Amino acid sequence: MTPAGPSGGPRVLVVQHEPSTGPGRFGDWLTAAGMELDVRHPYAGDALPGSAAEADGLLVLGGAMGPTEDERCPWLPATRELLARAVAAEVPTFGICLGAELMAVACGGEVRRGVAGPELGVLPVEPGPEAAADQVFAVLPASTRVVQWHWEEISRLPAGAVPLASSPAYPNQAFRLGPAAWGVQGHPEVTSEIAAAWAREDSPLLVAAGRRPDELVTEIRDAEAGLGAVWRPVVDAFARLVHASYAARRR
Repeated sequence: MTPAGPSGGPRVLVVQHEPSTGPGRFGDWLTAAGMELDVRHPYAGDALPGSAAEADGLLVLGGAMGPTEDERCPWLPATRELLARAVAAEVPTFGICLGAELMAVACGGEVRRGVAGPELGVLPVEPGPEAAADQVFAVLPASTRVVQWHWEEISRLPAGAVPLASSPAYPNQAFRLGPAAWGVQGHPEVTSEIAAAWAREDSPLLVAAGRRPDELVTEIRDAEAGLGAVWRPVVDAFARLVHASYAARRR
């Protein structure tokens, strides 16, 4: 049996890959929905569990590294294995940007440097027809936006993956694996504070891509309230599945 969180509720294991890339609003919304967050920092030496069944849900965050930069980031193989086990065990799982890329690679897909260049800013994504019947993405409006901040792309989804959203530059913006694992290329968790930290860290890369760091942060700040209204229902839908998983494991 999975141990409950300190308050007795569902526990979501969060894998964070770097100090500036925390769970942000996604974590706030999960907490508001009654989740306990167990945030692990493997880059700082935190161990990852060997079994995905040790938590009621799994959230894997983004990061500046690529999903197969194992020499630079030696915890990535364990993260990929954890994701593969979570998908197989039908543990409610959500991967954001790097997290989605790690999930894709772990389950047989492919990731490469984006052939259309980086997506940076508050940009449109279009839910596909499969999203309408999805337990999590059905709540997205027909046209929406998300914060994008990535140089890689998921070039091939794993076998059996269900595509859920696309963008003009990259088709694999969101997908589901099995009945309980989702990945998104964008960043529904990002706040303007997180964006400001990224802009400081990535300033030369942003300028090289034709984006002024200060303007990019302002763009995200100005869109923050509207983006929250769109993406919080997605997180709430995911939280309901975590609650259901928690209840089923304790019957």
